[in-house]
Amino acid sequence: MAIKFQYNKTSLQQLEKQLKVRVRTLPIIKNKESALRMEVKRCKAEATELEERLERDIQAYEAMFALWSEFDPTLIKVRDVLLSVKKIAGVRVPMLDSVEFEVRPFSLFSTPKWYADGVHLLKRLAHTAVEREFVVAKLGLLEHARKKTTQKVNLFEKVQIPGYQDAVRKIKRFMEDEENLSKSSQKIMKSHQESRKETEA
Repeated sequence: MAIKFQYNKTSLQQLEKQLKVRVRTLPIIKNKESALRMEVKRCKAEATELEERLERDIQAYEAMFALWSEFDPTLIKVRDVLLSVKKIAGVRVPMLDSVEFEVRPFSLFSTPKWYADGVHLLKRLAHTAVEREFVVAKLGLLEHARKKTTQKVNLFEKVQIPGYQDAVRKIKRFMEDEENLSKSSQKIMKSHQESRKETEA
């Protein structure tokens, strides 16, 4: 990225201001990146744990497979999923508050005894599946934000800050050279004037 500048004091001041802003902002962005990195790692572990729990619940479900043919699947359904939004390192992510189920009343006398356990197992299965979906969505948002933040850190560290430092250095050198040339030309003119005065006198 080529930084556009002019060889004057105004441009130098603007560049120094931009450089100062980036140098001051870099540690903040780095902290955000490390916080997001830790959160992504935690989220991945949580997703893996939920995946394993879901797998165990499905196996428990399959263990009773012969009985499930008697079960009425219309007894239970998800009524509502309550969520909230939480900010993690400046990123808004959905959080699962609760899953509300609607269980149709059934007779404990005319249905098999295990129906209550079946309803409980299905609730747990559905809750775990919904929770996993939320964690996966959260992971996607955090991963995206982490990548963007890493790009910004790299942009500041490897491109912009060195670019501004280089531009400031060039302007300062140019201005020093100009000042030296000006002083030299003044000395030369002064010595010419003195030599002229001596020859006239």
